[in-house]
Amino acid sequence: MKNSNLRQVPLLPTAKIMDFVESTYIKKDVSKIFVGDTVKIGVFIKEGNKERIQYYQGIILGKNNSGVNLTISVRKVFQGIGVERRFLIHSPKFESIEIIKSSRVRRSKLYYLRSIVGKGSRLKQRFRTK
Repeated sequence: MKNSNLRQVPLLPTAKIMDFVESTYIKKDVSKIFVGDTVKIGVFIKEGNKERIQYYQGIILGKNNSGVNLTISVRKVFQGIGVERRFLIHSPKFESIEIIKSSRVRRSKLYYLRSIVGKGSRLKQRFRTK
């Protein structure tokens, strides 16, 4: 027995639905970043009932995924100890990103910088035209 009152609704492909949902969360004002760039990243930190922006400066070791799931791995050396942190670019806790210096690299992941210390970890600077 068929119910004639129900209308057949065409189903959209899930990829189109996901693109529509993700497009509402993607930030438009994020600058183009590359692996090897030295960046200064502002992240919202909540301490008690106060919220402030904490800046994290380091070299981008790698980029993962794309779209709304874009993450970057940033490494800095603090008091002789390497500290790495992953940032979700389109997260609401991510406030800003500022490119301080660009470097010329020939790899997509710079994980070899983990084992190099001192002057050997310097990268050749790249000058971009704006």
